Amino acid sequence: MKTTVTTLATALCIAGLSSLAQAQETTWSKDIKPVFDKQCLACHDAATPEYAKFKKEKDIWMKKGLGMRMETYSHLVSFVGWPNAGALMRRLDDGSSKADKKPGNMYEYLGADEKERQANLQLFKNWVGAWNLKRWADLTKEDLNGIKVAY
Repeated sequence: MKTTVTTLATALCIAGLSSLAQAQETTWSKDIKPVFDKQCLACHDAATPEYAKFKKEKDIWMKKGLGMRMETYSHLVSFVGWPNAGALMRRLDDGSSKADKKPGNMYEYLGADEKERQANLQLFKNWVGAWNLKRWADLTKEDLNGIKVAY
């Protein structure tokens, strides 16, 4: 009987922890989109070009202070995984894990001050999961399996 009670208690504990983890999961709709809308939308909204057009006319768009379209879940995840693996991470990274310590070119836009930038960076890191700066050709199966990007 004691074994049954212990097994049941363990199962309930695991189920509770699992539910807690799911409740705290970082998602696009709950966590990332509000930050993106506040910090990034002015330069990466629906009026900005798709990636291929941006690359073709990069100088024109850069002079306008605009980047490629990223305002939807499906647009943004393409800069995490395929085809532009790691692009989001390389641009938002604070540089703390790099030898030169140089932050990505979009890090400064993650917030008004360092505290807000770090908090928002942590949200993006939690959302992505396997945060790394690698390009598609350099990703391993383990890297890909670690990507979360929950909707």
